[in-house]
Amino acid sequence: MINISKSITAVLLTLSLFGCSAKQNLDTPARGTITIAADESFKPLVDQLTSAYMGLYPDAHFNIVYKPEQEAIATMLRDSARLVFTARELTQQERAVLDQRKIEGKTERIATDGVALIVSKANGDSLISVSEVQGLFTGRITQWSQMAGSRQSGPVTLVFDNNNSSNLSYMLKRFNITDVSKLRIFTVKSNREVVEYVRTNPSAIGFIGVNWISDGDEPLSAELSKDLRVMGISEKLNPTSRQDYFQPFQKDLGLENYPFRRGVYIVSREAHPGLGGGLINYVSRDAGTLIIEKLGLWPAIPYNREVYLER
Repeated sequence: MINISKSITAVLLTLSLFGCSAKQNLDTPARGTITIAADESFKPLVDQLTSAYMGLYPDAHFNIVYKPEQEAIATMLRDSARLVFTARELTQQERAVLDQRKIEGKTERIATDGVALIVSKANGDSLISVSEVQGLFTGRITQWSQMAGSRQSGPVTLVFDNNNSSNLSYMLKRFNITDVSKLRIFTVKSNREVVEYVRTNPSAIGFIGVNWISDGDEPLSAELSKDLRVMGISEKLNPTSRQDYFQPFQKDLGLENYPFRRGVYIVSREAHPGLGGGLINYVSRDAGTLIIEKLGLWPAIPYNREVYLER
């Protein structure tokens, strides 16, 4: 005869042990391993932020997957990554995927970044207006000779890292472009490959995330910046001096002078106070903002520095 009381006790004990085991396996802000998806244009930024965090917490580990923006967001939505670094917030359709699964999620803006326009040093042109950039994307301008003061000749090639990249998405959205079939757009596989292509092709304009070239202390930035010009861009229809042009570096990102600036966001689907939340807090409200500043970007919440003066 089965002892029902003992059977129930055994089941409850098993469930209790299973629950304890599940809780023990949950990551915390200081311990565990999670996967992060990130837009490839933010690779230098994400590498430095996660490396610094793991330096503080040796038991914390991040598996980072770099993909074009759309693919990176999709990776997070299907639960193959805990959070994603991206250049935009989720769309209503993307938000609905989390809502359907009753996942509240979290979106944190951590910095202002810029899409940098780069040309080869062999190209003597380093200034361009927003109107001229718009002309390149509408097809109104196809030749270097059509741009004011240009010393370069031949057709203009626009070079991006990927068909689904945040850099291309940003520029198309900026000028309300839906059809690129007639434009001279060339895509490669990474921001680094954009740099390499532009370096050897004077007729090309490359579009990259500025954090690839904005850290003056980073050997990679120095290597990539070699033989390149970062174009100055003016919002004036008829610029008259160099003071009308701005580059995508820290001060002009923060003062909102540079036209092609955008936010950097972390979108999380984390359902408990875990490693993802720890990283977000570090990046947005702790010394992580100093890394953002070091990279030449503008942090959403500047690091609070207190200076005491004594007589």
